[in-house]
Formats: sequence, structure tokens, C-alpha cells
Amino acid sequence: MSSAVDNAISVFIDQNEYLAEGVRTVDAIITVETPADLVVAAPVKERVEILIIDCSGSMGNNDKLEHARRAATAALNVLPDGTRFTIIEGTDQAEVVFPRDAATAVMNKQNRSAAQHALKKLHAHGGTAMGTWLGLSRMVAERHPDAMVHAILLTDGKNEHETAERLTAEIKASEGVFTCDCRGIGTDWHVADLRAIALALHGTADIATTPEELAAEFAAMVEMSMAKTIPELTLRVWSPAGATVRFIKQVAPQIEDLTGRRTDVAPLNGEYPLGAWGAEERDYHIQIDVEPADAGREKLAARISVLADGAIVGQGLVRAVWTTDTDLSARISRRVAHYTGQAELAQAVQEGLAARKQGDLTTATAKLQRAVELANESGNEATAKLLATVVDVDERTGTARLRTEIDDMDERALDMRSVLTARVRKEDGA
Repeated sequence: MSSAVDNAISVFIDQNEYLAEGVRTVDAIITVETPADLVVAAPVKERVEILIIDCSGSMGNNDKLEHARRAATAALNVLPDGTRFTIIEGTDQAEVVFPRDAATAVMNKQNRSAAQHALKKLHAHGGTAMGTWLGLSRMVAERHPDAMVHAILLTDGKNEHETAERLTAEIKASEGVFTCDCRGIGTDWHVADLRAIALALHGTADIATTPEELAAEFAAMVEMSMAKTIPELTLRVWSPAGATVRFIKQVAPQIEDLTGRRTDVAPLNGEYPLGAWGAEERDYHIQIDVEPADAGREKLAARISVLADGAIVGQGLVRAVWTTDTDLSARISRRVAHYTGQAELAQAVQEGLAARKQGDLTTATAKLQRAVELANESGNEATAKLLATVVDVDERTGTARLRTEIDDMDERALDMRSVLTARVRKEDGA
């Protein structure tokens, strides 16, 4: 079943609401859509763009710092005039290298040229302390409390010059203050560090495999940020007494577990931050545990509301109907099944790569073979292509084996991009 409430933002619920007697688990896919006319009509807020460039000693190897300069220049070239911006040099410390006399500068022809000149002066030295970089970025953002602040963080190394606890604390302190996209260059950085930053700060994390790709990525990230005009949406979930939200995950365009971000705002209501939005659609998978009712009875399992500035701008309902008709209860929602498989695919990839690093090749092979099967079944061609760089599959038997030599860049690309899903759109006319 699909339903939507006619409001400023569309909320579609896809589910099979029919449950067999005694069953208490309700699954649904929530599609939130922000129409282009709403985004265009949204008042334009002040914008701040922060470029965080790793300048640690290792960036002097293989022309990485030069590639970073070119990427930052590409970002500056597409940054609209009137946008505030800053460039932060990241080592075992953090320093604003442009502008020198203020937290941010206003983009114009003169400041664009001056900022590019400042990039040329960057040199590789010192260590890596990403939490410190985030802390300075947060200080910059807090100078503009009414602005939409976006950061791009580029690094080539491990977070070796501060504790893991410091990084975790700085990530936590930065939540809701600014958004951050992360990119890794080379093969010495930790996937987990960049993923943790990006997930908490509503950004993306990826590897740049070529200098040209890095420059294009920087420009694209700036343009994507500028396209978002709604500073924050919030998902509010009401569930009846006795019910429990087991999990809620974003499942498209990428997998992101929101369960732990819940804030209880009333005894039966919890809210989940969704970050900034442009004209786009995102899909979420919710699973709720409800008290079973007698056959023929119906319950409202959840009321899903989307809020902007505290006002409800979209709403949808998740239902539960108990039945003795097995034809009804045995139906499987196509989208629930698909996204459940996509989550399993990402988990299989990550667990397989982790097992390989630990030397457990038997588990690695089994997990990655399962990932190949899931990618092919679901039509996730991008992940299937990445898997082909780490495993060989016998087309006759379907048996997978790990490649004897795996390029570090390919392995990191597979790990980072395992959370990207193949989307199944809502039914036409839903």
C-alpha cells in the first residue's frame, strides 16, 4: 500500500499492512520528497563554505598537496559571489590561512584571486589531528549563527596526533552546527574516521582515485551544497503506547542509520534530524514492534511527520491490520525487500573486507561472495563493478575467490561506496 498527505512536502508510505495473527513486526519504506518549487521559494540564507585541506608532512608525497590545491581552486571557481568562505590548513594543529584578518571573507573577484594565491603558499608539514580541524571549523561556523555552513574535509592520513576520544567529542560537538563532506586521497587514511565524520555531519565520504576526479568532486560538492536551501528537516515518529521503533535508516541515496540520533520530545514521540535539503527524494526504512491485535483489527503503528522550523510540512501513516488470510499477510512489499537486501549487501562488503584485513580469508570469501550475489540480484551495478576488483567469480559455478593481488585504492573505493544503494522508486501514482 502507498499513501501520502497533501502538504508542502510529500511523504509516501510503502508497506504491506497485513500481518498474520500474533505477528508484531511492521516494516515500511518512507519516501520524503521536497518539490523544486518549494526549494526555489525558500528564503535564501547566508552561506558559509569551509575548505579544510590536510597539509601534514605526508601530503608532500606524490604531488598530493598540488592535487589538493587544484581541487580547492575548482571549488573556489564555482563558489557564487557573495558567499562567505574560509580556507583552513590542517596539520596536528588548525589554522585559517584565508582570510588572515577575519573568520571568513566574502567571495568576489578580488578575494577569489587572493584565496588562490594563499593556496599556492600551503606546504606540507606536521601531523594529522582531524578533531582539531573540526573544532576550528565549528568556531568559524558559530561566528555566523544564522548561516547554512558547509565544509569539505580532505585528508591523506590517519588521525595520529590526537586521541580517538578527542575526534569523537569534536564530531559530537559539531553536530547541527555545520555539514561536512569528506574525501580521502591516497591509501593511508582510515575509512572509519571519514565515515564517522560524514555520517554525523550529514555529509558524504568517498575516495578520490585520480587528481581530475578530486577537482571535479570538490566543484560538485560546492554546487550540491549551494543547491540546498532548506537548512534542516526533522522526522518525527509517533508510535502508540507499548510500541517500539526498532530502527529507522536512510536507505537511499545511501545507507545511514538514524536510530541512535533519536531525541524523545514527548512520551510517544521521537525526532530524527535529516539535515539540509534541496529539491530531492530520500527513502527511509522503519521497523516498529507493536502489540498484536485480534484478526480483523487495525492499528495505527506510526504517524510520520516531517517538520521544518518546528512546523509540520508533510505527514504519512504506517498501518497494521491483522488477518487470517495468508494470501494477504504473505505479500512482501517490493521496496521493503529491496532495501533490506541493500543493507545486507553493504554489511556483507564491510564485514568481508574487515575479515580480509584480519587474515580470515574463509570468512572474507564467504561474505564477499554473498555480496556479489546480492549486488547482482538487486541490480546494483556500481557495487557489482567494484566487487569485481577484489573477487573473481566463476560464471559457470558462481563460486567466488579472493584475488591474490588487490589494489589498495580499489579496496577503499569498495568499502567507502558500499553504502550507496540502487534505488527503487515509489510506484507511479502512489
